[in-house]
Amino acid sequence: MQTGVRIEKRILKVLKAVAAQHEMSLGDLLEGILLHSFEGKSPFDDDTLSFIEQMRSAYGLELTSADSVPAGED
Repeated sequence: MQTGVRIEKRILKVLKAVAAQHEMSLGDLLEGILLHSFEGKSPFDDDTLSFIEQMRSAYGLELTSADSVPAGED
């Protein structure tokens, strides 16, 4: 299903880089992240986490989970 979602531009850049690294669409990456999250699991191995840190640095993404609004508190 198509949906319009607002997302911080640096987060989107990192997500697109991770999707490209794994040769998958952004939608498939997001779906995988969410399904893992729903089960309390991490979707990323150590190599991918290292790549994410590189991309966060390259795109100046300093936001952390502490900057998000917890579910149910918006």
